Amino acid sequence: MSITVFLSDDHAMFREGIRLLLGTKPDINVVGEAGNGRDTVRQVTKLCPNVVLMDIAMPGLNGIEATQQIRHECPSANVIILSMYSTTEHIFRAFKAGARGYILKESAGADIIKAIRAVHAGKYCVCEAVSDMILVDYINVREMIEAESPLGRLSSREREVLQLLVEGKSNAKIAEFLFLSPKTVETYRSHLMQKLGINNLPSLVKFAIQHGLTSVE
Repeated sequence: MSITVFLSDDHAMFREGIRLLLGTKPDINVVGEAGNGRDTVRQVTKLCPNVVLMDIAMPGLNGIEATQQIRHECPSANVIILSMYSTTEHIFRAFKAGARGYILKESAGADIIKAIRAVHAGKYCVCEAVSDMILVDYINVREMIEAESPLGRLSSREREVLQLLVEGKSNAKIAEFLFLSPKTVETYRSHLMQKLGINNLPSLVKFAIQHGLTSVE
């Protein structure tokens, strides 16, 4: 059975190009198209295609709002955003609205075919440029979270000492392992416990497990 696809873009020539591209694939069938968001929602609600290729900047109703309405009216229709916008704000809003894929128009071509088949199979799909942006944004967010977490208060060396402590190693063993003096290890131990507001080893072990520094095994 072929994958039914609906095209939504306010540029007729772009829709024509996509239709011709998809027409070369025997497993994909374009069942309709529209040039604005409201017509898209109305037609998709009637046709319930497997996949909707959706532009963002369209008159009447933008693609992100149209995506949200489509996901409400026809949950089985998987929306792939096909847009020139590459900001993390647009990407976040699109997925929040219920999109299953995000492809930049400059990456169109083989990426579209891949995305259609992927979302039809229940997966998410983004082009390489969007994937890189999402990864960078994720790293930035994680860095902010880490800076605000208790572990972020510790230096790299203090985190090393903490892990070895909760693994059951003595100050002497830690000193040997890190090529430090036992007195220096004791200083690190005192400082990290003070920074974390913890004054006993069992609580330190619990903290380390909760923050993924060590496992319960």
